[in-house]
Amino acid sequence: MANQHTTEEMQKRVHAFISQFEEGYFSPLAMMTRLTEEMGELAREINHYYGEKPKKSTEGEKELEEELGDLLFVIITLANSLNIDLNEAFDRSMSKIEIRDQDRWTKKENES
Repeated sequence: MANQHTTEEMQKRVHAFISQFEEGYFSPLAMMTRLTEEMGELAREINHYYGEKPKKSTEGEKELEEELGDLLFVIITLANSLNIDLNEAFDRSMSKIEIRDQDRWTKKENES
């Protein structure tokens, strides 16, 4: 099993990597573009695995995990550049969703 990391550890690791370069973080707009690009790559892979569009014979194999990891890296980079704590952002978002969507779908029956 892969190493387990907290969100804080992931944000610190990404910051340590980015901080070693003079260029530092890209602008939020550039990172948003990169996020969109990575999302497109994930969408393409999902379409190959679960959709009606098979890969071309010239296309190499990519794992969904790799594409999700790329997406996560860009999200962390964007959050870091804007001084956003992803733990706090997740807690706020999850609290909103838990209240807003608590009766949205059919709940499973308790199994005794």
